[in-house]
Amino acid sequence: MIGIVIPAHNEELYLDACLHAARAAAAAPALHGEAVRITVALDSCTDRSRAIVERHAAQSDLSCVIDCLCVEARNVGVTRAAGARHMLRHGARWLAFTDADTQVSPNWLVAQLHLNVDVVCGTVAVDDWSPHRHNAEVLRRHFHNSYTDADGHHHIHGANMGVAADAYLRAGGFEPLACSEDVALVTALERSGARFAWSAAPRVTTSARCDAKARGGFGDTLLRYAESARAAAAAGI
Repeated sequence: MIGIVIPAHNEELYLDACLHAARAAAAAPALHGEAVRITVALDSCTDRSRAIVERHAAQSDLSCVIDCLCVEARNVGVTRAAGARHMLRHGARWLAFTDADTQVSPNWLVAQLHLNVDVVCGTVAVDDWSPHRHNAEVLRRHFHNSYTDADGHHHIHGANMGVAADAYLRAGGFEPLACSEDVALVTALERSGARFAWSAAPRVTTSARCDAKARGGFGDTLLRYAESARAAAAAGI
């Protein structure tokens, strides 16, 4: 069984599209009917996130079970780890991780598994910079010029990562970190001797949100760069 883990904290604006995309990836013919479980780990949610998951769960079947578990941590490391434990209890051989504001491609799981390694670190794309309004074009150019969206990159994104269950267990799993839990896991996996693919083949599209959930994460990095761009513009640089 393949497990998809999606942490979420008040993600009602994005979660429906995220789950539609994950379900399409789970139905890929090249998986040859292998069962997939999609678990949304709801961390301290007070919005409609749970209702959205339950609606998708009601439409699922045995080939793709959708469920949720509730965590009260306000900590993405704790939440991802809880989702991973849930998957391992259900017998997952492969753990695929993404985020609630991200849409995976239909061949996302297939691309991860075809790389035949212990760990897959993928890239992210952004197709809508408009949330940043006047800074949208500046951010788009900065991302295009500074980000390596190609095989051999060394980006680490919790929104696009896959790891074999046995490798995950050997590395000790996610640490209870409020940010960079994905980086810490990759470091532990490298120490454990896991085989890596730094690949652009598993595709995901993530949001350029202005309400970043984690300090130091992808969204927060965009906000900090946007602030720098505003300051430079104000100073006439």
